[in-house]
Amino acid sequence: MTPKEMYYEKRGQILVKNLESRHFEAYYCANKEEALKKALELIPEGASVGWGGTMTATAMGLQNAIHAGPYRAMDRDRCATTEEREKLQREMFFADAFITGANALSLDGQMVNIDGTGNRVAPIVYGPGMVIVVAGMNKVEDSLDAAMNRARTVAAPMNKQRFPNQTPCGVTGNCADCKSAESICNQILITRNCRPAGRIKFILIGEDLGF
Repeated sequence: MTPKEMYYEKRGQILVKNLESRHFEAYYCANKEEALKKALELIPEGASVGWGGTMTATAMGLQNAIHAGPYRAMDRDRCATTEEREKLQREMFFADAFITGANALSLDGQMVNIDGTGNRVAPIVYGPGMVIVVAGMNKVEDSLDAAMNRARTVAAPMNKQRFPNQTPCGVTGNCADCKSAESICNQILITRNCRPAGRIKFILIGEDLGF
């Protein structure tokens, strides 16, 4: 193992225990191949599965595996119109499983996510029977304050580069705490405990993945 791999594994085991103390399920996987296998083990055959924008799941090949497997994929990117996309995003509240990434995690077991329209953070809070969070260990910070700072000043400005509409962070790469109509920082969610217990399941991955 490389020093980084050893570092990630040791911090990952601490984070798993801290997440479990907050009533989440949590698993540590050394790489995205192991993480993909674990995610598919958690999803029962025949389940309806939706997801928000998650570059980590894409890097794992998770969406493709769901399309190819014995599941009903709820893929907003395959909708023909904006209206169909919005309808499907609402239907994801009734999905058997919802997949998401994390903008940041604190080592004591709390998650921070920032969203533009709420279609990602809302199903985390309530709706789908199971939420699976896939997160590279590059998302983990020592404290909740540091996790919040990462989400605001690293994850959001980096994510904004994917979109054509302009905000201050889209132009400069730096958060300006803006009120732009195109802001992707309209909802900030801190998930600190899981209720009911086990509904949210974390797969921590010992690689640098996502923003």
